[in-house]
Amino acid sequence: MSKDKLSIEDIFEDDDLGILKDTSKQSNVKSTDQRLIESFEEINVFVDEKEREPEQGNGISEMRLYLRLKGFRENDKKKFALKDVDRHNLLFEPKKVESVADILEDDDFGLLADDEGDASIFDFKHTPKEKKEADFVAQRKAMSESEFEKYDKQFKRVHQEIKLGLRSLKPFKNAEKNLKEGKYYILDGVLLYLEVGDISEAVRELGDRVRKDVRTRTVFDNGTYSNMLYRSLAKQLYNNGKVVTDLEKDSEKELFSNVEQLEDDDKETGWIYVLKSKSTHSEISKLKNLYKIGFSTVPVQKRVLNARNEATYLNAEVEVVATFKCINVNTQKFENLIHRFFSQAQLQIDIYDKNKNRITPREWFVVPYPIIERAIGLFNTGEIINYHYDFQKERIIKNS
Repeated sequence: MSKDKLSIEDIFEDDDLGILKDTSKQSNVKSTDQRLIESFEEINVFVDEKEREPEQGNGISEMRLYLRLKGFRENDKKKFALKDVDRHNLLFEPKKVESVADILEDDDFGLLADDEGDASIFDFKHTPKEKKEADFVAQRKAMSESEFEKYDKQFKRVHQEIKLGLRSLKPFKNAEKNLKEGKYYILDGVLLYLEVGDISEAVRELGDRVRKDVRTRTVFDNGTYSNMLYRSLAKQLYNNGKVVTDLEKDSEKELFSNVEQLEDDDKETGWIYVLKSKSTHSEISKLKNLYKIGFSTVPVQKRVLNARNEATYLNAEVEVVATFKCINVNTQKFENLIHRFFSQAQLQIDIYDKNKNRITPREWFVVPYPIIERAIGLFNTGEIINYHYDFQKERIIKNS
């Protein structure tokens, strides 16, 4: 080596052993493909250990893997990128062969192709359209747990309101009238919420025609969402959907008026009553917590004067345990709600009147009185839709 003074460039060029080689570019930053594969490998390892796919309801960690797998399945690009590492066949379902047409359609190598190009009965000109319709499902994407949390609470509340009869399901008709933002629908058995979908000012040109359309944000109660077109959603609902009706004038809040805010035109509509039977019949007397919960527009003591002769009172005298004066109560709504709430505890018995006609009373429940009192309080505040009654535990439990 020359004894002349070396420049920095000379030193690096004379580094035969690579001691001075810059390795800073060989960083630990992972490529997108590497991160994707490692992310999927977590699911593979889970299946290796558990011998099943990750499922909902088994903790946050497993829920995260469940949503991740769902997201992979609904993203064709990621599915094909992960095909070689999908050792458990989680991403691609085996195609079910049901006809000769299925065999021909799955002929990737053209082994069964008709060299003469004859347009036979197996020439499926409409197959692309069917696939396009199926794209509706493929477009759904998984939401993160934190993002889905607020929707999950809403979905659970709506499910409970449907169960209590506060909402009902109607056939889907007239999209422009019935498909609106902030409304709930059932599609293929899945509850969905149309968060964004106002077509009032949106237009979409189709050839010489101008048609209203817009991208929506549709959230499903299985933790996914979609930005499908408004009319695509409408088409699916026409095929297999239902409208979830609104709460009828917020009926859960209309049962009672606040006594401290009574107006001159408010009316005293009657009494909610709780009765206990004095029947000596063994099948009745052995039931310690048997109570009748009902509503009367006349004073309760007057209403039960003839209890011993009425099957609805089990043909026996009754004890008036409690009465609650009501203001502006919709009788039908109250009875519907209270009976649904305690449906698991409803007494199942047939009574025969003096003419030997069979009557099945529906207002008797095997429920501890303190529970009944609390339930009526929850009806009064409208909070009842956030709770349910557990018959086995004899407890009112807040919906999770």
